[in-house]
Amino acid sequence: MNKIYYAGNRIYFRAIEKSDADTIVAWRNDPDAWRTLGQMNPLNRIREEEFIDALYKPGGDIVLGVSLTEDDRFIGMCGLHRSDPIAHSATFGILIGDEKNRGQGYGIEATELMVKYGFEELNLNRIELCVFADHPKGIHVYTQAGFVQEGVMREAYYRNGKYHDVLHMAILRREWTPK
Repeated sequence: MNKIYYAGNRIYFRAIEKSDADTIVAWRNDPDAWRTLGQMNPLNRIREEEFIDALYKPGGDIVLGVSLTEDDRFIGMCGLHRSDPIAHSATFGILIGDEKNRGQGYGIEATELMVKYGFEELNLNRIELCVFADHPKGIHVYTQAGFVQEGVMREAYYRNGKYHDVLHMAILRREWTPK
């Protein structure tokens, strides 16, 4: 069993280890996953291990592994990036890795749990994110977790020969209802 860092109902957060690198590389190189992440290049194990090492340096992003409570299976990762200590804000990101674990409600639970962590443990006031306008499942997850659309960045991203709109969403501590 992994060390539980922060727990929800069906999932818990844990540290990401170098031994997770191969799994994460497979997830992030899956075309269905990377098209929603905004990454353009394939990743290899060396690059992923560098990312994992950077997580545990002072001032690094907070990215945690998402595991299922019932069987300790590692199913994804989520985190808070570009934390601003003056504005008390950060940018949220999530990846539920294996396709069979998507659409099960784990993304919503992980998003809600990370928002709770950000507001209650990190004293954030604002958590924001960007999501492709043509990613309705992601928009649904973020809306369910309390994020509000603030704007549209028109044709802000280029992929597969065309430009895509990006939605900017955020949740403020005063708008958040603990679950």
